[in-house]
Amino acid sequence: MDKFERIFQLHQSLNSHRYPLSLNTLQDKMECSESTARRTLGVLRDRFGAPIEYDREQNGYYYDVAQGQTWELPGLWFNDQELHALLVSHNLLDQLQPDVLSNHIQPLKQRIESILQQKHAGSPDLTKRIRIFQQGVRPTDLDHFRQIASATLQRWQIRLLYHGRERDQTTERTVSPQRLVYYRSNWYLDTWCHLREEFRTFSLDRLSPVEILQVAAREISEESLDEHFAQAYGIFAGQPAHSAQLRFTSEAARWVADEHWHPQQQGKVLADGGYELSIPYSDPRELVMDILKYGAEVKVLGPPELQKLVEEKLRTALRGR
Repeated sequence: MDKFERIFQLHQSLNSHRYPLSLNTLQDKMECSESTARRTLGVLRDRFGAPIEYDREQNGYYYDVAQGQTWELPGLWFNDQELHALLVSHNLLDQLQPDVLSNHIQPLKQRIESILQQKHAGSPDLTKRIRIFQQGVRPTDLDHFRQIASATLQRWQIRLLYHGRERDQTTERTVSPQRLVYYRSNWYLDTWCHLREEFRTFSLDRLSPVEILQVAAREISEESLDEHFAQAYGIFAGQPAHSAQLRFTSEAARWVADEHWHPQQQGKVLADGGYELSIPYSDPRELVMDILKYGAEVKVLGPPELQKLVEEKLRTALRGR
């Protein structure tokens, strides 16, 4: 354990205990000699300003802080695993939406890499060790993303142009942005639409910001947002009006039984090894696409309108339109 790790370990030990720790206990935690333990205590107290006190009666060291409070090390202090996790997170974010935060995060990334090299904690070159594959990605204009993200975080209304694929029409909307959502390799914006006076979800690749208005966004409670956007299946939000009943073969059950389709799904393993899944939904479009992926490995037990819709899709595919 090098000096950086010892200081970090000493801080963690003192910060996580309500009672004084003896010098022997601290030696064991830092894996060092008595003289090194005393020297580390001095560095943490004198150089970093840690509120270290010695209790003679209990023969131990402790942090002298008010009840319920803690003292944290200044600067960037992480162990090897935490540093690696930070680099993985940076790599993931950069690949989800390239260059969105790169200019801001790059100095931190370089500092983390430098610390790892000093600690001889392995190569920080993640591009060779971690691969992230995305399917069906629709490119989002970087400037548009930044404007929308900024307005969402700063809680401003946005006037924007939205081009809908289904009707192939462009409309101007004023919205109060609520949440940015990354779903199935693409970005969406959950909003309160002032034109429709309803909740709306927009795909970011179809949005063109016109102006960030200096008007406070309408605030919607977390409970109301979850009730509308998280109750139904997939990206098509709304109050669920139906419950799909699906039965999977024993072969498909090996995967489906471990899959998370919806927060309120209910499933059970059958005697023959198959699997039944119940899923609430409002709009069936996305659910139908997921059902069709399993082909003959799944049977729609109900409701009848969902059975009919899946059957029509399969027949149309066979006819080739």
